[in-house]
Amino acid sequence: MAITGWVEGISEAINYIEDNITEELTIENIAKRAFVSPFYFQKGFAMLCGFTIGEYIRQRRLTLAGSELVSTDGKVIDIALKYGYDSPDSFTKAFTRFHGVTPTAVRKDGAMIKSFASLKIKFSLEGGFIMDYKIIEKEAFTVMGVSKAFNYDTAKTEIPKFWTEHYKTGKSKSVCGMYGVCLDESMGADEFEYLIADNYNPSTETPDGFVTKIIPKHTWAVFACKGAMPKSLQDVNQKIFSEWLPNCKDYEIAAGYNIEMYTNLADYPQGNQDENYYSEIWIPVKKK
Repeated sequence: MAITGWVEGISEAINYIEDNITEELTIENIAKRAFVSPFYFQKGFAMLCGFTIGEYIRQRRLTLAGSELVSTDGKVIDIALKYGYDSPDSFTKAFTRFHGVTPTAVRKDGAMIKSFASLKIKFSLEGGFIMDYKIIEKEAFTVMGVSKAFNYDTAKTEIPKFWTEHYKTGKSKSVCGMYGVCLDESMGADEFEYLIADNYNPSTETPDGFVTKIIPKHTWAVFACKGAMPKSLQDVNQKIFSEWLPNCKDYEIAAGYNIEMYTNLADYPQGNQDENYYSEIWIPVKKK
């Protein structure tokens, strides 16, 4: 069976990281090997692997640094610099967080260290699921909401806090949160913009602290999610990157947008924890 471009690209990206682990690694250069934008490479990598690309690189470097401490007589400062740390202090802190012991304890006391193995792509018989989606053409539309920049490495924990803050501060009176919009127009930054947004009504004023954003005309792959949040959304997201994208012969990702659309909580007896709660994931696509 032929290897899909997506899976082959992920494998090439991992090989590139391993071959250049002591060099400066940028997400732009890594994503090039996967034939996909940095925006979607980082999103897809985290979905498939359960950790971010930044976490993977850090843990691989600290694994190799630990191995060198054990097997060579190299100076700690030289090993620290080799694996991207500017000072012994920053290296010691990162090393201790990962290994649970200091570099000195490894050298002097023979303390045990941890190993984080490099990723290997394996092929297995998967799929057989039913996935509801449609391809639609949508004209440009405008949303209004609150906006904040997030780092790819910390977004998974920080975005839920952003939603909590939105409701606590009463901003939901102006924007209830029909959409969660991930936006990286350059598709090459370490950060992306995230909006909690509703459809914009041009007849009303935009309150202080809120922004409007035009979502350009695109062809969208729209995936249905049914069930309690956030599990239903997370499950579909994972299937998009692990199953739909690798097997899609007609479409590829077109731009640095990812939209989650939420239906009205009041329509369900248990809100977004209801077994029938409905939401959608929108991904811009183009013909291959």
